[in-house]
Amino acid sequence: MTPGLGTRRSGQLIEKFGSPMAIFRSDAAELEGAGLSGAVARSVASGCGFDEAATQQQKMKEAGAQLIPLGDARYPAALRGIFDPPPVLFARGDFELLDSVGVAVVGTRHPTPYGVAAAERLAGDLARAGVTIVSGMARGIDTTAHKSALAAKGKTIAVLGCGVDVVYPSENKKLAAEIAAEGLLLSEFPMGATAFPQNFPIRNRIISGLSAGILVVEGAQYSGSGITARLAMDQGREVFAVPGNITSKMSWGPNLLIKQGAKLVQDWNDVVVELPRADQQRLIDEGRQRILNQGLAEGSPVSSEASGGSGASQEAERELNQPHRLVARKVASTLKPDAAMHLDTLVETLDDCTSSEIIAALFELEILGLVKQLPGRNFIKVW
Repeated sequence: MTPGLGTRRSGQLIEKFGSPMAIFRSDAAELEGAGLSGAVARSVASGCGFDEAATQQQKMKEAGAQLIPLGDARYPAALRGIFDPPPVLFARGDFELLDSVGVAVVGTRHPTPYGVAAAERLAGDLARAGVTIVSGMARGIDTTAHKSALAAKGKTIAVLGCGVDVVYPSENKKLAAEIAAEGLLLSEFPMGATAFPQNFPIRNRIISGLSAGILVVEGAQYSGSGITARLAMDQGREVFAVPGNITSKMSWGPNLLIKQGAKLVQDWNDVVVELPRADQQRLIDEGRQRILNQGLAEGSPVSSEASGGSGASQEAERELNQPHRLVARKVASTLKPDAAMHLDTLVETLDDCTSSEIIAALFELEILGLVKQLPGRNFIKVW
């Protein structure tokens, strides 16, 4: 928090002096000898930042957050190994997730229905497989990834471009509370820090640094997700991309990554099989333990959810095939997972059904989880 003393220089000081305490015990001359300018050296040596440190500690206590410094055993080893690891991490939630197998799911803030469907499906399936979903809690694909992981009863880490006690964007207040309770909120920015635009490219290196791989769903050519993918390459992480329609500008980013060598992803297994062997074995061992914890060691049947199946969707399909749901079946077969259809267009298309029948069928399909309503009376089939 000392002006003029950034992440990289802080790390160099810790490496040279051995600990933050040793830095603060040094005088200005020693600090200047370590490469600091006179003004910065005097600021550090004076200890004038300790009042703000005490304020930060109080804010952490009020928010239920903790500070994880670079030398802490809880600090993730993968993140410690990048070029410029944050000297400290502010964290709220389940700190054990810092030691889990993580995959970043990132993309545009303005996704198409196809992008949302792909992010929902892939993030949810990866979470069910035991992978921790890492993202930035931004609008669009990030938010979808976090919500899908939580809906799958999985784990997720949100890396913020502001303090962990600040919610940005504001509409994610409920999501932030859920992540703090079930997952982990993480930031290198101090408590109360505002979400300045320049913070987001900075935090992207943490998203990729925490993860064994990064999955780009949608994004323009020069989007933030593209920056994160390049950081992942520099950090030696696996890069994955969901192919998209070549006529969509939101597909330019992932399609370009695939041309450059990123792994094309159609389902969650395409990601898992490319992870390091140790991570794959860990997911297998943890999955086996979850099954045992559900009582399967005593001979109870394996549930479709525990084995990675889609029991809920299978049950919904059985319900849809009931004889009295003829209109619902027609509606479901007309809607598509990658393009929204307006209610008026649907009524015109199914001219042998009344509008009231179609509306009732849409309500049934939403209850069954087979159709989702988008703003403006648009509907899309759940993939």
